[in-house]
Amino acid sequence: MRTLEQIIAEHPFWHRLKSDYFPRINQCASELHFGEQQQIFLEGSRADRFYLIHAGRVALETFAPGIGVITIQTIGEGEVLGSSSLFPPYQWHFSARSIDNTRVVAFDAQAIRQIAEADHDFGYDITKRVGQILLQRLQATRMQLLDFYARRA
Repeated sequence: MRTLEQIIAEHPFWHRLKSDYFPRINQCASELHFGEQQQIFLEGSRADRFYLIHAGRVALETFAPGIGVITIQTIGEGEVLGSSSLFPPYQWHFSARSIDNTRVVAFDAQAIRQIAEADHDFGYDITKRVGQILLQRLQATRMQLLDFYARRA
């Protein structure tokens, strides 16, 4: 069985991270398990963690008046959840719900932000990593909107 430190080091989000950062980020981490259909966080609530998914799938959702809950994207193993916790105003922009049994590494976002503030090289590195994720999510949302409006036409 892999240790928490191994799970963190092997996750694609940290690919090519300088090895001397791992002892500090490992101290901010814990492993969590979410069962099927379990709410992880709710849109608009305080964002205080970010997660690396190492097993399972998570639905990113939002509520649309007159429609109900809409799944924006499904993410899974090897992906990151909760980048909103790293940037003001530290609130969730979507809700997240596990689709099946899901295992994550949860990081205390405030502690990670403090490391980034104290070490600007680390801060720049994590900002680039999160920026890439946000770009991918934006593109996925764009494609979903195109599909949604194409069906309504």
